[in-house]
Amino acid sequence: MESRFLGIDELTDIPAVAVVVDVTRAFTVAAWAFARGAEKIVLAESLDEALALTSGHPDWIALKDGPPAPGFDAVNSPALLRSADLTGRTVVQKTTAGTVGALAVKEAPLVLCASFVVADATARLLRSRGCTDVTYVITGEQGRAEEDLACAQYIARRATGDGPTDPAPFLHRAATSRAATELAQGLRAGSHPDDLALCLDLDRFPFPLLATSEPPLLTLRPGPS
Repeated sequence: MESRFLGIDELTDIPAVAVVVDVTRAFTVAAWAFARGAEKIVLAESLDEALALTSGHPDWIALKDGPPAPGFDAVNSPALLRSADLTGRTVVQKTTAGTVGALAVKEAPLVLCASFVVADATARLLRSRGCTDVTYVITGEQGRAEEDLACAQYIARRATGDGPTDPAPFLHRAATSRAATELAQGLRAGSHPDDLALCLDLDRFPFPLLATSEPPLLTLRPGPS
């Protein structure tokens, strides 16, 4: 399996398979939303689009990075979302990195969104589809986020199916990354003290996050377990 690890700005063509990685915190939050019963997640291009979508669908809920804001029902924190009842709901998500990365590759035939909490499920889907050429989109810090790169490299190793891979070095890199330090120190608005631990909770969920185009929207749903 050929694997590429690129930042959003480094994408020059439409990949055959794209795995968009955002560990802290977009796609950890997305997995938690499905665990709490959400039916689907719509990835918004902008905050204005997120608000427009929810204004047209009063039963949808909007989620964003940073502190609470008028019109938004939740923030991008897995710990703050883990007790929510989202049964049957549609979540509109807009973040500064993860959703941007997914939208950048929305034309790819297969788009998966990933973090450590769905790492094994993501690798299993890549194996089951017989994927031979995978582009991992590193969304944080202009493609240099160590937690995202560590997660992507871990998934790539697991996807080869060449035997067990020790997750400890990859989790350590993520735990000592700049983003992890900022979360641990409470420097990121809209965060919770438990967010970092939840972002590093390897394989908590058995499903991958599969993004599909439902024109004009890009929609995220849980894939097969």
